[in-house]
Amino acid sequence: MDILASVGMWEAMFRIATPFILGTLGVLLCERVGVLNLGIEGIMTFGAMIGWLTVYSGGDLWAGLAAAAFFGAMFGLLHALMTVPLGLSQHVTGLGITLFASSFSYYVFRLAIPTSTSPPTIEPFRPVAIPGLSEIPFFGPVVFNQTAPTYLAIVLVVVIAWVLYRTPLGLAIRMTGENPHAVDAQGIDPILLRIGTIMAGSALMGLGGAFLTLAAFNSFFPTMVQGRGWICIALVVFALWRPGRALLGALLFAFFDAFQLRLQTAVDGVPYQIFLMLPYILSILALVLMARKARVPQALMQPYRRGER
Repeated sequence: MDILASVGMWEAMFRIATPFILGTLGVLLCERVGVLNLGIEGIMTFGAMIGWLTVYSGGDLWAGLAAAAFFGAMFGLLHALMTVPLGLSQHVTGLGITLFASSFSYYVFRLAIPTSTSPPTIEPFRPVAIPGLSEIPFFGPVVFNQTAPTYLAIVLVVVIAWVLYRTPLGLAIRMTGENPHAVDAQGIDPILLRIGTIMAGSALMGLGGAFLTLAAFNSFFPTMVQGRGWICIALVVFALWRPGRALLGALLFAFFDAFQLRLQTAVDGVPYQIFLMLPYILSILALVLMARKARVPQALMQPYRRGER
């Protein structure tokens, strides 16, 4: 109860959730348009590296985020070109991009920093207290005393939800994931729409990785993503492919993670590995319960070829 009453734990929940929010939104966009992107783990790793390297080389923090989004979009373009016009396996292509991007991240990092035994550090984003709102008891410090990328992630949830459900573009994206032939019949090219949406989703994945080096930590190491990309893929199913639910799922997983970190110091005599498993076990249980209601986009993982049925 002392842990649950701590402002620090709930504040950490939003910080831990930020890369999951961004990554889950990225996967959600890709799957809404009918393409599974298993390259997220590698894209997040490269985003973390290139964001950090941009700032370390003299750029500002926002330039680091922009670089991560740009290269994320480029990896998304690579994935899209192989899976949409060419119709190659989305599973194999995604895993190949994960392996390539992860290895390429370490290669570029070693080219830039060839001799350092410990990762060099940068000055990361600092929490920004919103005047007035941050002074609200308990709720204020938790929500309104976060870093700029966390605020950006929450705003993007609202923006993407509005685009998907309130604009013609969102309707076209959702329909492409259900029936691309119907979209084509309306004069919209589903191939170009899929490519553009995959690039946008992959840019969000790059931002999720960059958050780790530019806000959560202040340095880069190759294994820092630690499976967050795979969790994002599971969270999309938990969210039933809806941005609002994606936010809730990311916060739920982050709550479990923040809680177990504090349990390790509060409970003696229990192997710490038990606490490390806790967020994943609870997330799997929540996923199993929600997956029963899941309605997968009908054209997900189905290549589109004009004229074929």
